[in-house]
Amino acid sequence: MNRRSFVKKLVGWLAAILIFVGLGGLVFRLWGEEEEVSPENAEEHDLEVGEDRAKEEEQRKEEKEKAKTEEGNEMIPRRTLGKTGYAVSLFSLGGEATVEQSGRADEAEAIINRAIDKGVNYIDTAPTYGGGGSETNIGRVMEYRRDEVFLATKTGDRSYDGTMRLIEQSLERLRTDHIDLYQLHNVRAAGDLDRIFAGDGALKALEKLKEEGVIRHVGITGHKDPGVLLRGINEYPFDCLLMSLNAGDIHYSPFQDQLLQEAAKKEMGIIAMKVTARGRIFREDGLPGMKQALDYVFSFPISTAIVGISSESEVDENARIAAEFEKLPAEEIKHLEELVKPYEQEANFFKVQW
Repeated sequence: MNRRSFVKKLVGWLAAILIFVGLGGLVFRLWGEEEEVSPENAEEHDLEVGEDRAKEEEQRKEEKEKAKTEEGNEMIPRRTLGKTGYAVSLFSLGGEATVEQSGRADEAEAIINRAIDKGVNYIDTAPTYGGGGSETNIGRVMEYRRDEVFLATKTGDRSYDGTMRLIEQSLERLRTDHIDLYQLHNVRAAGDLDRIFAGDGALKALEKLKEEGVIRHVGITGHKDPGVLLRGINEYPFDCLLMSLNAGDIHYSPFQDQLLQEAAKKEMGIIAMKVTARGRIFREDGLPGMKQALDYVFSFPISTAIVGISSESEVDENARIAAEFEKLPAEEIKHLEELVKPYEQEANFFKVQW
């Protein structure tokens, strides 16, 4: 064999070897991919998928923070939730309106995510909202964002056994193993307190659940009679109080007087609700809009105000109002109250009709 023939054969052999190695590598990679999802390697595969999801979630958070900077968004101010020590967003998400509707689950999930992305870290709900629809919709988001919010729900049952049944249902719907704030819902009359404080009452259930770590803090709520709630917080050291407050409150059975002052003195976490009286507080010749409604409530010594939301644009509006809030002077507070005075029965309808 001459030198030229030898070189040609050598080149041919090298080409064959390279092709074989390339094909072998491809086969190996394909085989390896199939092997990764085989039953023998299922645990390792699940771990890798979990790591990928964690990376995606971290990337999503980074993108969210970047978007805030690029858009010039301001963060919602935070205030301490009483002795819980938790810093909550000034504007928070109530579990009614679109959020409670089972047939609008995708819209509800988008609203909840939008609120959290905007800085809302307090979410309030109850098993009666939407017949459980509110807790269920919120639970869809809590499944992957539970550690980003202070979650509050309620028991409307006044007994120990009934409350224990309700908490199990709430935990299942909310897809969590603990509740940050568990509240006695809609305490309206002295008889409610008597049953709650009885030996087999709901309060015993709350104490047991707190001891077991199922709930972290306890609260009481109401929007009918401030005197009943005043008795409640004086007879038991609740962590939080959820009470009605709006620009019409001062004109009929006000919650903002003795009750609010006493709760503040006790350093309770104070959560405001019924800020818009379900929209009835707005009039062309009265309170003009959401900014005035929220600024009024934010000017009191509350920790946060919960608002039911119908759309993502409402989340954006409320977040912007909270971010721009400056405490109103006394004369402006008085002015807003005078605007609502001619129709205060609408602003206070829940005190009489519910």
